[in-house]
Amino acid sequence: MSQKPIVLHTAPHVKKPQDVPMIMRNVVYALLPIVAFAVYQFGISVLLLTIVVVLSCLGTERFFNWMSDKPSSLNDWSSTITGLLLALTLPPGFPLWMGAVAAFAGVAIAKVVFGGIGYNVFNPALAGRAFVQAAFPVAITTWTPAFFSGRFTEFVPSTLTSPLMMPPETAEWVKQVAVDGFSGATPLGMMKFQSISTPTADLLLGTVAGSAGETSALLILLCGAYLIARKMMNWQIPAWIFVGVIITSGVLYLINPDKYADPMFMLFSGGLMLGAMFMASDMVGSPLTPKGVMIYGLLIGFLTVLIRQFGSLSEGIMYAILLGNAMTPLIDTWTQPRLFGAQPKKGKSA
Repeated sequence: MSQKPIVLHTAPHVKKPQDVPMIMRNVVYALLPIVAFAVYQFGISVLLLTIVVVLSCLGTERFFNWMSDKPSSLNDWSSTITGLLLALTLPPGFPLWMGAVAAFAGVAIAKVVFGGIGYNVFNPALAGRAFVQAAFPVAITTWTPAFFSGRFTEFVPSTLTSPLMMPPETAEWVKQVAVDGFSGATPLGMMKFQSISTPTADLLLGTVAGSAGETSALLILLCGAYLIARKMMNWQIPAWIFVGVIITSGVLYLINPDKYADPMFMLFSGGLMLGAMFMASDMVGSPLTPKGVMIYGLLIGFLTVLIRQFGSLSEGIMYAILLGNAMTPLIDTWTQPRLFGAQPKKGKSA
């Protein structure tokens, strides 16, 4: 009588029916409503920018696959996510060629150099944006009014700027599209440099200027909740970031409410929601232990408020997450649990 062989495997012995492509596809599904709202809010310039950035990310990864004689890795959807997130962090009228440069820098420098998916230290989308923040500081801080007339029939003038040419001034164009009350600044910029606050309802619903996908905090929260419900995102990371922001901004607000923004404004303005829900929660660049996740989230929240309030820039979430990514290996080392039965190491005698 034949018997079935006993096969020994290492843990985990029970696996969920999930793989990397499946998780990545669901992240894409969660991002699509944000992209759709950005197109509705800013028009065809955002649509074309998103297409160019995504295709540039895919093309860059495929090029390096070919250069290294490796099979195509595009079917894991990671570069698609990088392209979508990167496009959502850019101004709506960002020149297309600069978007392509950002995509190449993000994939090539922050992903391919480190060995590809699963090995990158920094979030590729944020690394790409940080590159163009340094390379094109004027273009990256030129904003487009939300819901301007003709957004579905004409491009923002700077969108089709030729490579290596300076984008045209948008002041005259803004007057032509007749946008009342548009100051050319984001809510964070108005608060930092003009001490003008924006109603919380506008920040939640997305009726303000800003990067293409950062304006509606409520929509981003709902899309992130989809991934949390499907157990494809560690909810503790954004939660601890929010706690860090509330505590830090709350203390400053209590010290001087006339100078510092209140916690609700800090929480719902700028790219905090998009960064906390979809970038800081990246499984590769975030800590593994519960204590490490807490430290990581609180650190990002603290740094975001610190940069916003005391730095030269009005936004700080991008650099806060990149610094958190850099600290992740050290945080994992600090918070590594002791093995069961292992004795603590004794200090060496002199």
